[in-house]
Amino acid sequence: MRSMLAMPTEQPGIEPHPAMIIPFGLMLLAIALMPFVHRHWWEHNYPKVAACLGAITATYYIFFIHSGARILHVAHEYISFIALIGSLFVVSGGIHIRVKGEAKPWVNCVFLLIGAVLANFIGTTGASMLLIRPWIRMNKYRITAFHIVFFIFIVSNLGGCLTPIGDPPLFMGYLKGVPFWWMLQNAWAAWLIGMLALLGIFYALDRANFLRAPKEVRDREIPLETWNITGWRNVAFLVVILVAVFIKHPPGVSEALMFGAAIGSYFATPGQIHKANHFTFEPIREVAWLFVGIFLTMVPALDYLKVHAGELGLDSEMKFFWLTGLLSGALDNAPTYLTFLAAATGRHGLSLDNPADIQAYIAAHGHELIAISLGAVFFGAITYIGNGPNFMVKSIAEQAQVKVPSFFVYLFKYAVPILVPLFLLISILFFSRWRVF
Repeated sequence: MRSMLAMPTEQPGIEPHPAMIIPFGLMLLAIALMPFVHRHWWEHNYPKVAACLGAITATYYIFFIHSGARILHVAHEYISFIALIGSLFVVSGGIHIRVKGEAKPWVNCVFLLIGAVLANFIGTTGASMLLIRPWIRMNKYRITAFHIVFFIFIVSNLGGCLTPIGDPPLFMGYLKGVPFWWMLQNAWAAWLIGMLALLGIFYALDRANFLRAPKEVRDREIPLETWNITGWRNVAFLVVILVAVFIKHPPGVSEALMFGAAIGSYFATPGQIHKANHFTFEPIREVAWLFVGIFLTMVPALDYLKVHAGELGLDSEMKFFWLTGLLSGALDNAPTYLTFLAAATGRHGLSLDNPADIQAYIAAHGHELIAISLGAVFFGAITYIGNGPNFMVKSIAEQAQVKVPSFFVYLFKYAVPILVPLFLLISILFFSRWRVF
């Protein structure tokens, strides 16, 4: 969910009081409910809410259980997250993909599939930031909530499960010794099933939406379809960011390169491109403030999970898939992935920190690793906070005056009825006693 960068070693074995999970719950409820309860107040005060709830956690860790190192670790993780997602936001804002006319449903499906493939090369964040604006433009006269939802499902999440670049949990696994192409070799079938299912559902919904538009509007718009890309110089800045992802030493260099790429891109991009993209800093400002609160308040929940992971009865691939997934949808999916991978290796007498043990684990229990990996990546689509790009896409769409589902509408109208049955099918096909793959 967060940064793809290597972090300092965390302080192991911290067990916070369970009551300290309450600020995280309040943070989630505020994000979900306050836009309904008092939208105007929330729009002006969400930075204060996030900072205050985060300060409760920070104060507890620093002054009550004397674990300031844990908060420093989270601060570094947050800076890395903002460096990655912020730099990609700025650089993608300097690339204008112009689409005249309107995409037919099959064209939309091809666009989403291209985005899913691209996510494995520039990350789900990079693909989301690059493609969300043209996605909105190419569907401008009939765009609805499900267009944004399926973009998040496919481009921002499930699409990026084939390489370590695609999603942060997989990059964490790569740093621990999982071979770079291992997921492509072993999870392509799950990726393909997920893509075909989601694209099939999307096509049915989009075709109905397409046919509802007046025929004279379709006849006027569709023949005008042409594509043009400007701002190519920003591709160089994008490459700098992707290279920086793999720089682990010395600390801070990768983040500095990302911030430098963002600054260079902003000043090197002609004003007319920013204007054409309706570029403003408000979406990244909103994400930056809200995730201050999320990063800090989720620490007790993650630490409590880490200490008690062995008590969850994880004795099957099915349980690893669902528990890793459900907790990844609410927490940071990168440390959740590492927590369950540590629990998995530990129950076989192996160590997560020993590369030789990781290779032995993959050789003997590789299918279990597939369950953990798919759970961490796929379930990031369950909520807006499940993966970093989700909230950014939502914010950019709102800035473009697109009607976007609220937190609970997204969860209960779209994620639960569409994704949960799909994940159930995948879990049966891959992780049950009747598995096919």
